[in-house]
Amino acid sequence: MIPFERYEQSAAYLREKIGAFQPDVLLILGSGLGQFGDRVEDPIIVSYQDIPHFRHSTAPGHKGRFVFGTIADKRVAVMQGRVHLYEGYTPEEAVYGVRVMKLLGVKTLIVTNAAGAINAAWNPGEFALISDHILLFDATPLTGPNEERFGVRFPDMSTAYTPALRELARTAARETGVHLNEGVYMYFPGPQYETPAEIRAARALGADLAGMSTVPEVIAARHCGMEILGFSLATNMAAGILDQPLTEEEVLETGEACKDSFSKLMLRILETLWRYTARCTSKQEKGSRTHEGKNASD
Repeated sequence: MIPFERYEQSAAYLREKIGAFQPDVLLILGSGLGQFGDRVEDPIIVSYQDIPHFRHSTAPGHKGRFVFGTIADKRVAVMQGRVHLYEGYTPEEAVYGVRVMKLLGVKTLIVTNAAGAINAAWNPGEFALISDHILLFDATPLTGPNEERFGVRFPDMSTAYTPALRELARTAARETGVHLNEGVYMYFPGPQYETPAEIRAARALGADLAGMSTVPEVIAARHCGMEILGFSLATNMAAGILDQPLTEEEVLETGEACKDSFSKLMLRILETLWRYTARCTSKQEKGSRTHEGKNASD
């Protein structure tokens, strides 16, 4: 178990770098999608390797750095690249950045990835809104003693991907004309691509996408009480669907080809995120007033 003090030390280092700036949204950019981080205005860039206790990103196409600033007037922290279990890290180490961002005040996680399309009706180059996920083959970042300062021992995962944010994403896709599928993401630890038999099993379980990331981060974020929105870019058809090998070059090439559509969708989501935030604030204020009213009548 990683001591809580290490998270605090990492957060303290980042506070020194960003000053009074406080991010509200964390964006984790997956393979081929990191270029969106270059849209951050007035950026403050911090390399993972400079942050105490932080692990380095070694996957192709992952710059391995935070970019703090604003996009569409939203205060964001962007992770240009992530760390994966297949790089030799533990589940706790893979989600370290999520927990540090929680200590910096982040309330919402938008997580993205490149994935293989299991759903044969989908095509490479299409985006998908993640409605749910399947984890069968690996430990979770919550394994071991629970750190109650992050969350409860048994967090509920019934709505890991916030329904209201998913509706906001559907609206943003319609408004921007970006085709958006929706389905279930199945986590495989990698780094080898899945076999055709594994993909047939995943399809039987109800999965539409296969990938090697995201799920540990979502579990940690849900444990921390964050609201979550998840997207996959289908960079290829999963193993066995087409008679061709899978390569990392195909993943990066598809991400590059789809960068404009991805940016258009993400910008619109960030522009309209205030609608969801305002509703949450209104509900909290209403609940507070009701509580105060009850106390006054006691």
